[in-house]
Amino acid sequence: MYTNVTTKHTKTEILQLLLQLGLTSGGSFAIWRKPKSNIVEIVLDETANPAKVELSIEELDPGFIVHPFADQEDKKAYFIKANKHLSFDLNNPPGIDELPEWVKIQLNNKERLSSEQIRELLINQTLISKVQTSKLSEDKTHFIQLVKRGIEAIQRKQLEKVVPARTKTVSIPSNFDLSCTLLSLMDSYPNTFINFFHLPHVGTWIGASPETLIETNGDIFTTMSLAGTQKATGDNPLKSVAWTQKEIEEQALVSRYIVSCFKKIRLREYEEHGPKTVLAGNLLHLRSDFKINMQETGFPELGSIMLSLLHPTSAVCGMPRCEAHDFLQEFEGFDRSFFSGFLGPVNIQGSTSIYVNLRTASLHDNEATLYAGAGVTEDSDPEKEWEETELKCQIIGKFIQNPSA
Repeated sequence: MYTNVTTKHTKTEILQLLLQLGLTSGGSFAIWRKPKSNIVEIVLDETANPAKVELSIEELDPGFIVHPFADQEDKKAYFIKANKHLSFDLNNPPGIDELPEWVKIQLNNKERLSSEQIRELLINQTLISKVQTSKLSEDKTHFIQLVKRGIEAIQRKQLEKVVPARTKTVSIPSNFDLSCTLLSLMDSYPNTFINFFHLPHVGTWIGASPETLIETNGDIFTTMSLAGTQKATGDNPLKSVAWTQKEIEEQALVSRYIVSCFKKIRLREYEEHGPKTVLAGNLLHLRSDFKINMQETGFPELGSIMLSLLHPTSAVCGMPRCEAHDFLQEFEGFDRSFFSGFLGPVNIQGSTSIYVNLRTASLHDNEATLYAGAGVTEDSDPEKEWEETELKCQIIGKFIQNPSA
């Protein structure tokens, strides 16, 4: 039982408490930390059946949205309504007496669980999660052939670019500590969106995404084009990097795609900055940023409009969008589920931040399935594209297999 606790608790202890609340609630919950932030947040909806909502972002209650990669017939996404919400500063975690009343009530008659007990709770929850992969999605030969097929389609002018994906499944070790893993990700990847969410009977995922899909804060809308990948090397990787023409063109295609979406809605007033090299974990990418004042341009619902136009971006699908999407659905050989979909907090404290679900893993049946894709253009080398996916899988995989990595 939790009694009158006045001393400060460590960030690990507070995070374990939040995970215990979420996993014992019987409902859906999400925990996250935004890029370049020390604030950890949780939303909890104790409803047993996960809710789905239409993609009218501006009209939604505060919460956390999760959408798969593939187009949905009902045009809806999963939504964890913020019936309960809590945030805390990693640098100044609260004591139990400083937590909201709803947390104290929840914890009042419950014994504090150990990291091992939380692991068991997690495993029991994920045993009923839906994960659909195939042996093809793990097979190197299949992926190499998929890349070659994509290059051939580009050479025939059927596609400009395509982004095939693959999976890699690893065991969740007996010493797996979810709170330790999340905190290690936050420490190691300060420029990424660290997230964990659980939807009963649907899925349990953990990730560290480097890519913002859309963000709205007051009257300001932002998005980015992120593509091109290299391993960070040397003492100062941002200054020593050299990009190939293939990588430069790959990123430029994504930027052109965003601009084409602006043109579709006759939006002409926007700021574009970049491309510049950015660091995300142990990888380097090329990124351009786009900024729009929604009030000045007369687009108060730009968040919803661009969400519909941008997803799935050419950075995770390809170009032209429909042809690339159909190519992947026909030849990729597995269901991506939430990988390369989108997720993030909506209308929390006046802002919405939605990210592409990259560098991610689904947890299920005492295993973790890692997901990664690679942008294929006419100049791609199939073996190098496979190596790129290996690097991307390591970003999450090493923290699952070694929580204190």
